[in-house]
Formats: sequence, structure tokens, C-alpha cells
Amino acid sequence: MSIKRIINILLFILLLPLTMAAQERKVQNKPYIDYRRLHYGFFIGVHMQDLEFTNNGFTTAEGEQWYADVASYSPGFSVGVLADLRINSFLSLRAIPTMHFGDKTVIFREQNSGAQERQQVKSTYISLPVEAKIAAERFNNYRPYVIAGVSPMIDLTVKKQRPLLVKSFDLMLEVGLGCDFYLPFFKLNPELKFAFSILDILEKDRSDLLDENYLKFTQSVDKAVAKMIVLSFYFE
Repeated sequence: MSIKRIINILLFILLLPLTMAAQERKVQNKPYIDYRRLHYGFFIGVHMQDLEFTNNGFTTAEGEQWYADVASYSPGFSVGVLADLRINSFLSLRAIPTMHFGDKTVIFREQNSGAQERQQVKSTYISLPVEAKIAAERFNNYRPYVIAGVSPMIDLTVKKQRPLLVKSFDLMLEVGLGCDFYLPFFKLNPELKFAFSILDILEKDRSDLLDENYLKFTQSVDKAVAKMIVLSFYFE
């Protein structure tokens, strides 16, 4: 499923309550769940990982110039638990211990010859997002919201002795939107979230390399920044 299709599906879900606004009020499911000081849940989801490179045009002694880019994306899997602390009727703070399993394919292209070097970068992230959730007033069994926060992340699967090496720690800013659906026995929250790294995760110290020919790939890149888009379904 493409990112564009995921966004279109979620926007349809989020706009659905607006089409219901002209209807009469109905009996509310789970009417007191949002008045709890602290409540818990879990989520499952899918995501896409990306890396944005700043290439510098470095030229090797042989006259080669290599440029890095992400060639393809594969859907990843996300799972986590949720703790939600109510501040007032419209604001709450969330902590969401999460694991992301995914990968991306990085390709290095040589400008003159067209030669290529591919590397699959698999990542298993452990993260602890801390977010503020701002929700609209509930209408019947729907309540849209927006979120913003920060997420420290640790990659457990960093592999050395490869053309590209990324650091195991990262820090991301997160923004997103979602909608609470109050069902008879639980609350379902579909949510679309965008995450952007504020750190350079490119490891420039390549003392790990056994093949010095790989050093040219690191020398050709000044900076690497991670990005992620996550479609989640929370159950509370």
C-alpha cells in the first residue's frame, strides 16, 4: 500500500465525523473513559522509513563522484503500549514505548560511469515518544485530535563493515493527527504520524572498515537524517 493511499484512507476516516455532525446526538459509548486521570492501551501499525542525505560531491583519487539516495521503501511493522495522562478536557500527555521493525534500500551512484552500490539497511528501533494530545470536543462517538512530541530512539540492528554506517541513537520530532472512535467495548484511535530526526545519524568514524574502498561512500556524504511516517491503530 502506497503512502498516498494510506493518507487518503486516514483523511476519509477523520473527515467522516464532520459528515455526521448534522445528525441528532446519540447515546454515547464509553462516556466516562476520557475522565479517567490515567488510562492505558496498546497499538499496532505500519510505517515507512526514509533517509535524507546531504551529498557533497567528493571526488576520489580515481576521479569518481558518488551520490547516495534511498532507492526503495518497504512497509514496516510497529507495535507499542500507551499510557495517557489527562491534564484537562482537551489536553493529555502520552508516553508510548514502541518497537519499529523495518528497512530501506540505499543506493550509491557514480556520476560518470553510472556504477552502483546497493545496501539494505534494516532497523529495529526501540523508542519512547512523549507527546501532547490536543482533542476537539466530543460529538456522539467521534473526537478528532492532533499530537506533537519528541521521540528518543535506539537502533538495535546497526551493522558495521558496510558502505554506510548510521549511529544507533536518534532523536525525532513527531506531529500527527487522528480520531477517537468510541465503540461499545473499547476506544479505537486511527492515527497518522510524521517523525523527523533532529540529529545527524551518519557515522563518520569508519575505523570498523576492513575494506578501505568503502570509505569513499562515507566521504561522499556530509549528513544523513532519518524520517518516518507511521499509521497506527490504538485500542484503549
